[in-house]
Amino acid sequence: MKFTIYQASRQGGRKDNQDRVAYSYSREALLLVVADGMGGHMHGEIAAQIAVQTLTEQFEEMARPRLDDPKAFLTDATKRAHFAINDYAVERDLLEIPHTTIVAAIVQDSIAHWIHVGDSRLYLFSDGSLIARTEDHTIVAHLVRTGVIREEEAPHHPERNKVSNCLGGHIPPQVDCGAPIPLHDADTMLLCTDGIWGVISIPEVAALLNAYTLEDAVRHLMDHAEFRGGEHGDNLSLVAMTWGEARIPSRDSISTLALPEGGFTTQINAMRPLPGVSTVSEDEIERAIAEIQQAIRKIPLK
Repeated sequence: MKFTIYQASRQGGRKDNQDRVAYSYSREALLLVVADGMGGHMHGEIAAQIAVQTLTEQFEEMARPRLDDPKAFLTDATKRAHFAINDYAVERDLLEIPHTTIVAAIVQDSIAHWIHVGDSRLYLFSDGSLIARTEDHTIVAHLVRTGVIREEEAPHHPERNKVSNCLGGHIPPQVDCGAPIPLHDADTMLLCTDGIWGVISIPEVAALLNAYTLEDAVRHLMDHAEFRGGEHGDNLSLVAMTWGEARIPSRDSISTLALPEGGFTTQINAMRPLPGVSTVSEDEIERAIAEIQQAIRKIPLK
């Protein structure tokens, strides 16, 4: 496999960054994942951390070096993350169960498979045009789809921030699976939170991806989104990947042939201190991550 990939996450105007982003690849499969911890619930960053960590750990365990069934992997690992979040909350007597959205994709045999829960989005661009995207699991998106309101009304609707489907909580998530799509050279996939798509239009995203190398496009997307969000802007996070030979070549292109047999490369953004805690040592952060890992491993993958 050959591809170029970048991830980025910024706090924006919020007190904490509850987003988590990651990617992982073996010689024959690539995983991308973005989770947005829901700020209306306690410890959203914990839910997001569990979500991305569950998928990356399961990927490293099962992609040896390829997955038997990418769609089944994404669906089962996402459900596993949901139950791990619930177990974490129960075992630590949290006042409420943390919640998070998630969007994740697998590329294998030059075919993209993806799932999502909530309003974190996936876009797929080819030749500068959008060819596929996820549909938000929100009250407002449902009103638009059913014709109750017009799409131009959605950004100003009072219910615009209410997610109707998520990981964590007493209601099992409905994991929405996209149809597999073959990828061609220079196709670009973008996974992002609403801190990005809420302030940057699809034509603007397409134009930036078409005008710059992927590294520069990611930087411009983040800069524009952070500027438009302003001092009260949301967390903003993304993972962007261009498949095969990019339209504008990059010295950072990755060839998985360089990996040793059975090897993996994984990048996951670091866990931050919890809200309300003034100082947290590195040891305490490591213990929190270890506790998350323990919660994840208690849930059997079906």
